[in-house]
Amino acid sequence: MTTFTEMSAMGHEQVVFCRNDEVGLRAIIAIHDTTLGPALGGLRLYDYANEANALTDALRLSRGMTYKAAVAGLDLGGGKAVIMGDPSIKSEALFRSFGRYVESLNGRYITAEDMNTTVEDMNAISRETEWVMGGGVYQGGLGDPSPVTAWGVFQGVRACLEVVYGSPDVAGRTIAIQGVGNVGYHLARYAHERGAKLLFTDISERKLKRCVEEFGGSVVEDDDYYGTECDVLAPCAIGGILNKRTIPKIRAPIIAGGANNQLDSEDRDGEMIAEAGLVYAPDYVINAGGLIHVYAELKGFPEEKAMSDASLIFDTVKRVINKAKAQGITTTEASNQVAEERMEQVARLRRLHLPSMSS
Repeated sequence: MTTFTEMSAMGHEQVVFCRNDEVGLRAIIAIHDTTLGPALGGLRLYDYANEANALTDALRLSRGMTYKAAVAGLDLGGGKAVIMGDPSIKSEALFRSFGRYVESLNGRYITAEDMNTTVEDMNAISRETEWVMGGGVYQGGLGDPSPVTAWGVFQGVRACLEVVYGSPDVAGRTIAIQGVGNVGYHLARYAHERGAKLLFTDISERKLKRCVEEFGGSVVEDDDYYGTECDVLAPCAIGGILNKRTIPKIRAPIIAGGANNQLDSEDRDGEMIAEAGLVYAPDYVINAGGLIHVYAELKGFPEEKAMSDASLIFDTVKRVINKAKAQGITTTEASNQVAEERMEQVARLRRLHLPSMSS
């Protein structure tokens, strides 16, 4: 498909291609929808196989951010940016160059941290534009959003446990976490502190060792992860991991994790999960804590406010699961409906308040 066809198919408003050969910058900024407010979404640095893959990732992720903000009740639209390349290309000049492109959009897109980008990177971007969140505390930011993201995921896990077992208590429940980086690590910490049994898988032996030493539990091989006997599978690494190959292996009754775009195919794989009788917390609903954290920074709220708002993900996940059951649809379809209904209501409200052309 051409870029315009892809944009039309997914409802995007704008896609910006950014290049600066002197600093090695090749980036894409995707703005999906600004009905509710400016498009906010993190900056991902990844060594994509080709430009088509980078564009697809930016389009999918930005659309997810629109729905994430809408379901979370935030006055934000959805955007995302990707820089193509290995993390070894990082430099102040690279991020400052990217910052200039963000500045050129005059606030339509607000960037923040994502995969392979850090607080320090956001600080570099902030030297060229004010439209960046997630900077260091000494620069007036709230810092790393991972603890708040993980707190929201933890609340979503509790909601799923209540639906399946009648109680949200994680004590004695086994949670298998795939990916124990920032979000996965903090999810493990919250669960461990409340008595959960933990299993881990990750490509990093160092991260696995850290978690086992701090939280106990044990390591499962990545190939064995999906068939692990547990109460909750919590994918917190890469996307596309719930697919026609992995779903038939799943023995856990609950899938609730922090990774983005977990379904390889939203329709096909969502149906497979539903047909298997599994409870799935849609990723953009359960991992909205990071966006809530950034929104708090944007509004000048303290981190305590972000943690409090992320706790509401418990109620949102239950609402989505119950809506799916009542209508006989997948939880992803239910969460999409919640998001689209809110966007349409706000759009209608704004149309009602537009000045008449005849006045």
